[in-house]
Amino acid sequence: MSNVAVIGSQWGDEGKGKIVDVLSSQAEVVVRFQGGHNAGHTLVVDGVTYKLHLLPSGVVRQGKLSIIGNGVVVDPKALLTEIENIRSQGIDINPDNLMLAENATLIMPVHPALDIAMEEARGAKKIGTTGRGIGLAYEDKVARRGIRVCDLAHPEYLKERIENMLSYHNALLKGMGADEMKADDVYDYMMGMGDEILKYSGVAWKAIDDASKAGKKILFEGAQGHFLDVDHGTYPFVTSSNTVAAQAAAGAGVGAKKIGYVLGITKAYTTRVGSGPFPTELEDETGETLGRNGHEFGTSTGRKRRCGWFDAVLVRQAIKTGGIDGIALTKIDVLDGFDEIKVCVAYDLNGERIDYLPASTIDQANIKPIYETIKGWSGKTLGARSWADIPADAVKYVRYIEELIEAPVALLSTSPDRDDTILMQDPFNS
Repeated sequence: MSNVAVIGSQWGDEGKGKIVDVLSSQAEVVVRFQGGHNAGHTLVVDGVTYKLHLLPSGVVRQGKLSIIGNGVVVDPKALLTEIENIRSQGIDINPDNLMLAENATLIMPVHPALDIAMEEARGAKKIGTTGRGIGLAYEDKVARRGIRVCDLAHPEYLKERIENMLSYHNALLKGMGADEMKADDVYDYMMGMGDEILKYSGVAWKAIDDASKAGKKILFEGAQGHFLDVDHGTYPFVTSSNTVAAQAAAGAGVGAKKIGYVLGITKAYTTRVGSGPFPTELEDETGETLGRNGHEFGTSTGRKRRCGWFDAVLVRQAIKTGGIDGIALTKIDVLDGFDEIKVCVAYDLNGERIDYLPASTIDQANIKPIYETIKGWSGKTLGARSWADIPADAVKYVRYIEELIEAPVALLSTSPDRDDTILMQDPFNS
């Protein structure tokens, strides 16, 4: 099997964009399979920075077919704006190299409005959503209120669907003192973009199947991270979709056996955006240093990321429950210059040592990290492109992580630049 699925193994922001870009040099088709424009991937190519939210990372490479799968919820305005922004940077995007699954669910104007109102109503108990309506769109999808890309081709049916959706959501908006929405206004808004969106609409599952039968290499690209998964994450501080590799099959429209090698993108330390438990969080100068050195601000929101030491318990659990075959270890250069580095090897839960993240929200809030301390390194990993350029103590750190998480490091990233990557195991040929 020559296909690869790329997922985050922590709380997102692990550097998936760069790794997908590196791997897309081999892939002929790149498929985004879940999430929405709340996720963000930053690519640095020949000194040019591209910030992607909905578009698959393969769009920056010529000759690739990029597909937004049915598992993604799509804000049409955000998609068209992103296409124009990337075009303005010299990248050609057209219906020949970008396909949007006809059965993908659309984010409607009511979704972000209600998302923001609901988050404000939570007060101090905010979940930490981006306010972009992602969760509400997924909620409508499973409640069968959703509006899909293909509905834009049928105006009368679209109007009926909008009226049905607003009969539910306007009651909620009214109850929270927010402005209700008029069906005619929403209809006009959507129809104003309908023709442009439909240019990209296609039968995504069939295009993927055709590519597979032709022997083409397919890269499945996830968004966010394993512990934001609605089932396996730190619930309720999670996203509204499954982020694990198994979702690549459902979110792209392929059989589970077609996924192939699963690569877990893993930061050499740990970060999180928004609310929720974070056992190794450092609210001190060390945490500030990690954030400063790692430029830890969200691509989508600009929010400052919380920072902490590497949590091997967390990543090992992601590997077991996510079916990860190997990891791409990113941002090891951020640890350059630390005299000593700590790694979380277990948790203390009310005096008991445990080797997993419990499901209970209360237990997750009460666990304390148990650390092992190892020697740091004075040399630089920044920009290294071979093992010979890596300080010996940094190599020991990588090997120690492999031992703790029970999985190999397949790639090592030493800067945001696509060429500053050390390949130990080719996922497409593993």
